[in-house]
Amino acid sequence: MAENGTVVTEFVLLGFRLSAELQTGLFLVFLLLYLVTLGGNLGVMALIQSDPRLRTPMYFFLSHLSFLDVCYSSVIVPQLLEALRTEKRTIGFERCATQFFFFTLCASTECFLLAVMAYDRCVAVCSPLLYASAMTPRARLGLVAAAYGGAAVNSTVRTGCAFSISFCKSNRVDFFFCDLPPLLKLACSETRPRERVIYLLAFLVIATSVSAILISYLFIIRAILKIRSAGGKAKTFSTCASHITAVALFFGTLIFIYLKGNMGKSLGEDKVVSVFYTVVIPMLNPVIYSLRNKEVKEALKRALSRMKVSQLE
Repeated sequence: MAENGTVVTEFVLLGFRLSAELQTGLFLVFLLLYLVTLGGNLGVMALIQSDPRLRTPMYFFLSHLSFLDVCYSSVIVPQLLEALRTEKRTIGFERCATQFFFFTLCASTECFLLAVMAYDRCVAVCSPLLYASAMTPRARLGLVAAAYGGAAVNSTVRTGCAFSISFCKSNRVDFFFCDLPPLLKLACSETRPRERVIYLLAFLVIATSVSAILISYLFIIRAILKIRSAGGKAKTFSTCASHITAVALFFGTLIFIYLKGNMGKSLGEDKVVSVFYTVVIPMLNPVIYSLRNKEVKEALKRALSRMKVSQLE
């Protein structure tokens, strides 16, 4: 229910309250970032599919990461662009719940997938002779399916808990998408039991994923230390550098926004951090995996060479 006692059927996303000129500038910035995100991630997916040398377990998982980044960004940015361009800030209750569900699904799946990618690197570094037999097509599909399945359960429960709350204080959400903290500020019913479930699930997803990543890298570090040559150590570590960078960016911002607790942080600061992990990180991942990965750069060169040859013909 809203302030006048009626049932809430829609929310008003206040977003970024700026002057018309600044909103136009922000629209252009977000549009550019979104187009780069789509181009970069779809380009990585196409490159992996088109180049036989990239049809390995690591790049199979990377293609799913790129797919998630496209979905992740597409859940949030188009509506944000519409609000900045047209001032249309209303969103229906069902659409808000749907956005929250898919946002949570993408974020949770990315957590699990980054853990799977760490395990993949662990097997590749620690047991290279067993890598092919361990990471069979069936095993890859099973790991990815587990990531999506676990995320689906998490997002279903979290969405059910969040949107079974009664909203009566207002329908004005001081955020740019339907995220949990600003929605809870509008609740008029008792939210503590549901909040405990919601935040417990968030903690379990992050803690499980981070633990798997840390354990995998402990084994990787132990294996690297056993390599005698400095060149061999550097070459082995370089295969993990892109993944470490992606993990640090994603989990760093996610932990800050969800597990920082009541430390007096404003929603304004949360908006900046949320922009970073919903808009900027999906754009950066293809850059991280392209610039720091020799195989991807070589595959890109081959693709460009094929395009030039086809144009000449």
